[in-house]
Amino acid sequence: MAQLIIFFILLGCGLVFGRHIEQKHYRSIIWREKRLIGMPIITGRWQDEITPEQEGVFVHGSVVVASDYFKTVASSLKSIFGGSLQNYEALLDRGRREAILRMKEQANKQRVQKIINLRFETSTVGRAAGGKGFLPCVEIHCYATGLIDRGNV
Repeated sequence: MAQLIIFFILLGCGLVFGRHIEQKHYRSIIWREKRLIGMPIITGRWQDEITPEQEGVFVHGSVVVASDYFKTVASSLKSIFGGSLQNYEALLDRGRREAILRMKEQANKQRVQKIINLRFETSTVGRAAGGKGFLPCVEIHCYATGLIDRGNV
């Protein structure tokens, strides 16, 4: 009985602290997105001609984001019945946005004016030791070409 009580206490702590940390991360993301909104990103092929004054540089951003214990348990229960796993969708949303922001921050330091041909790579990480259990984490890496206009620098 005591183990069950401890389990529910830990589950509740995971819910409270996990939500708090996720909301804090989202606030940080929103603030940083507003700060870097002026740097355009083009996800498709660049159609305009690149002039001799422009230089292309490699820019990238990477993040590993993990789900909290409460969401892992809730998603495990939800997967029994099927349907959309909104907890993991939020995890991926935070990861993509964070990776883009890290890339934009790197590009900003290099004085990039435009980011073109944005691409994403993802991989699942977090198998527990011995192959038992699973901690849902995902690494998201985005990369692109940053254009620097040397005539304006």
